[in-house]
Order: sequence, then C-alpha cells, then structure tokens
Amino acid sequence: MTPVIDVIIPVFNEEDSIGKVLDEIPPYLVRNIIVCDNGSTDRTKEVAKNKKAITVTQSIKGYGNACLKGMEYIAKLDIHPDIVVFLDGDYSDFPEEMPELIRPIVEDNKDLVIGSRALGQMEKGSMMPQQIFGNWLATNLIRIIYNYEFTDLGPFRAIKYQRLLELKMEDKTFGWTVEMQVKAAKNRLTTCEQPVRYRKRIGKSKVSGTIRGSVLAGHKILWTIFKLI
Repeated sequence: MTPVIDVIIPVFNEEDSIGKVLDEIPPYLVRNIIVCDNGSTDRTKEVAKNKKAITVTQSIKGYGNACLKGMEYIAKLDIHPDIVVFLDGDYSDFPEEMPELIRPIVEDNKDLVIGSRALGQMEKGSMMPQQIFGNWLATNLIRIIYNYEFTDLGPFRAIKYQRLLELKMEDKTFGWTVEMQVKAAKNRLTTCEQPVRYRKRIGKSKVSGTIRGSVLAGHKILWTIFKLI
C-alpha cells in the first residue's frame, strides 16, 4: 500500500526560500504540506498559501513550538498519516530527496530515518564549525550513553506517525531534533540514516548565525541529552 505522508516545515521569516522548498517537494508523494509559521514579520505565510500549502501559526517563538503546532494540526485530521517528514524552510535541504529518505521506512520497516549531512555532500560553508563540532559531540554522547549510532542531528527526517506520538515530544526550542533521537534510542525504535545533500541556506540563520544563538543551541542540546538519561 502507498503510505500517507504529511510534511511539517517550521518557518520564521523565510519569504525568499519557502516557495523554492515547496516547489521541490515531490507532489505525488505527500498528502499535506503544513507550513508552521513561527511569528514571521515578512510574507512567508502569504508565499506558502500561494503555493497551496496548509499554513498554521505559532506566535510563541521556538523551533520545537512550531513543530508541535504542526503535529497538533495533524492530530485533528480524520485520517492520520503513516509517515511524517520534517524539513527546514530555508532551502538548505534538498526536498527532492524525500523518496530516498522515506524508503527505509517503506521497504525495511524502519521507524525513524535521519537525513545525515555528515554522510552526504555538504556545500562548503553550509554549516558553521560550531555546528559541525556540536553534531559530532552530541551524536557521540548518544552513542556512549544510549548505544545508538547517529552521525547527525539533521532537520530533514522521516518517522512513522504512531512512533512519533509514542515519543511524547516536548521540547519547544533548539533541543527538538536531539530530543527525538534520544527518545528514539530510549524507546528502542529501529533507526537508520540516509545520506543527504546540504547547501548554504537562503538568508541568515537565526541560531548558528549569531554567537549567542550558537551558545544557547549547544547548551540546550547537551542539556537535553543528559536530562533524559
């Protein structure tokens, strides 16, 4: 059977990129594309609506808050998806790689697939040195503490909807991706990684683009790993 797939895209001031992201999601593959606007002050929401995406608004700032708002929308649907795909709205991911991302779930019955930038091809300058080091440190801590192998905390990922619900996701800010992976390890989900490409984002990163954002994100990631032990 063909799985029902919904896509969640958290966004904040991505009017120059969100249209490109939506254009490159394979239309035959997905049912709903939910753009979760995190209080943008530009035309992000308008652009998404013009591209026929479903738009929801989460005015409380935070990456995790936006993702949770998307999940809230899905929970109210009469028919729930089989798979949920998460990706960013800044055009750093390659949405056209979505068929390969979901393949391990469809063909091998995996629960969670992480799009690994570390295993794929990264455009020079697409990740800051502190991001690369933070990913290395976080994934090694997960391996040591939880005995689960990851190489990346990449935002481009796919997960079975029922498994996503079982994780009881709570993080409202920078710890969203690592929380999902740590809880997947604790719940003994079957996981794997799919190499993905990664390019320089359109616009300036709200996290890694500033020293303060990088420090806060790094602290939150480490805190999330240890608090869930």
